[in-house]
Amino acid sequence: MRQSIPLLLSLLVLTSFLPTSLAAGSEGGQDVNPDENEVPFSVVERTTPSQDGASWSLSVQLDDAAQNNGTTIAITTQICLNNGVCNPPEVMEADVEDGTYSTSVSPPSDHSYVNWRVKATYEDDSTENFPNGDWYKTWSTCYYEDGTYRGIHADGDGCNVPASGEESEGLLPSIGIGVLMTVLVYAAYVRRN
Repeated sequence: MRQSIPLLLSLLVLTSFLPTSLAAGSEGGQDVNPDENEVPFSVVERTTPSQDGASWSLSVQLDDAAQNNGTTIAITTQICLNNGVCNPPEVMEADVEDGTYSTSVSPPSDHSYVNWRVKATYEDDSTENFPNGDWYKTWSTCYYEDGTYRGIHADGDGCNVPASGEESEGLLPSIGIGVLMTVLVYAAYVRRN
């Protein structure tokens, strides 16, 4: 058992460096949107591309049939960073007016994209996720893919996003706290043995 701990920690560190595009499940820079013929809502407003430190907004309108039968929805977002790490999904507080659900979030510096999905709760309390088992996606103005930064705010080997007020500072900020903590725990384990 003790021998497998370093192996597991090493695998965790290595998988955290997978390119963002592999974690994303879609082609970099290409937003993933709902097919309005297959969902009980339509997108009224969605900020695209998303930008570090700027408000990303989403408004969806329930179809008349869904409103009339008592359907409600919840919007969940997840922000993924250029280092391939995604924050935990978060069910958003939404303003609701006449069947329109509106929410917003401010992505942190060095984010790749905003994932979002809708959970419909029907009159009989059954639920359905849109999309099922995946995410809709809004890419950022600067994202890392295949060893290169891309997007309208890509600047050579980093991002130059006006709203963030910061430029890329090299490797350490992009490693992420989770990876740094894993490395520190592993170093403490090795030192102890």
